[in-house]
Formats: sequence, structure tokens, C-alpha cells
Amino acid sequence: MWTEKVGKQLGRPTRSVAGWLVSKLFTVRNQVLEENAVQLCGIQPGDTVLELGHGPGLGLQSAAKLLTEPTGRLIGVDYSDYMHQMAKERMKELLVGGKVTLHHCDVAAMPLGGNTVDKVFHCNCYYFWPDLRKGATEIHRVMKPGGLMVTTLRLSHVATLAAKRVMPGENWRPEAYMAALKDSGFTDVRMEDKQHKHLTFQAIFATALK
Repeated sequence: MWTEKVGKQLGRPTRSVAGWLVSKLFTVRNQVLEENAVQLCGIQPGDTVLELGHGPGLGLQSAAKLLTEPTGRLIGVDYSDYMHQMAKERMKELLVGGKVTLHHCDVAAMPLGGNTVDKVFHCNCYYFWPDLRKGATEIHRVMKPGGLMVTTLRLSHVATLAAKRVMPGENWRPEAYMAALKDSGFTDVRMEDKQHKHLTFQAIFATALK
């Protein structure tokens, strides 16, 4: 029972003691993965960039610093209202200025136009999607031809959580997500080991083919 509750909070934190603890965990454990996902995207100053499952907004902060041209835009989506509100507070100045837009929504149903996004990144996110194919198809829809998607994870930690049944099913497996990306029209889908100081993590890359 407790593993199911933990899994639900990891996937969709609520405004509660458990949700608060998860937000602190995201802040401490995800920062390196978030920052590296941003760097691996190769964001250009005038890009339109999308973060999926933005959590408390650490990745949004990193990406926003790179969008230095007036045309640069940053979009975030998260289906946890608690995380949405936390990110709104963190990014409030850029939200007022129109540089950043945040949506409280499901990745599989984003209120974005097709072929509008240059780069997409996310961190510790896809394993909580109920339907990987729907999520991947929606990401492909909003991306411009040739756009790059990057996600980062620590596979050893994810596998440990899955073994404890914190994450139900098999969606956590990188090969399941990579298959969904390929089926949805992405090309050059691959996973690479990366190193940040003493930390080893994995990055999945995919290019939108249209």
C-alpha cells in the first residue's frame, strides 16, 4: 500500500505533507538531471523550448537563462496542480513579461499548436504516463521538423523503485519509451550514458521526423 502511495506522489504531487516532501526530493535529486537535460538540448537564444513535467521549476530556470533573444520562448506543462503553482511562483517575473508560459495539463493533451516547438526536455517524467504512445505522439505533434527531444534519468535508481513496485507496470523501461518515440515518428532515437562529476546518468535523444 505504501509503495502505491509513494508512486502516486512521485507522479503527481499533491498539496500535502507527502507532496511537500516529494517537492523537496525533486529539488535535491533532480537538479543535476534537469540542468544536464537543458544543456544537452543545445538550446539557441531564439528557440521555443518546452519542458514536460516541470516540477518546482528548476529546469525552467536553467532554460530561461539561455533564451536571451526577444523571440526566445519557454513553455512548461505539469499535471500536478501543486507543482504548477510552485513553478508559477518561481517563474513569476518571466511569466508577467511573457517570456514563460505554464500549463496545468496532461502531456497527452497539450494546448499548443502543431510544429511550434524547437526543443523539448524532461527529467524523471515519462514513467508516470499511463500511455507512452499517446504522450510521444503529442510531443511529436507540437515539435518542429528536426526538433530535438532530450530526457535524463538515473536508470539504476528508477530500476530500484520499479523493483519495489513504487512504479507499476513496465513503462519505466527506457526501451518501452524509445519504442513509443519511434512509433510516433521520431528518428535517431538513442540512449547514452553521461557523466557529471561523480554522477553517472542516462540521456535519451530523439529527433522529430516530419
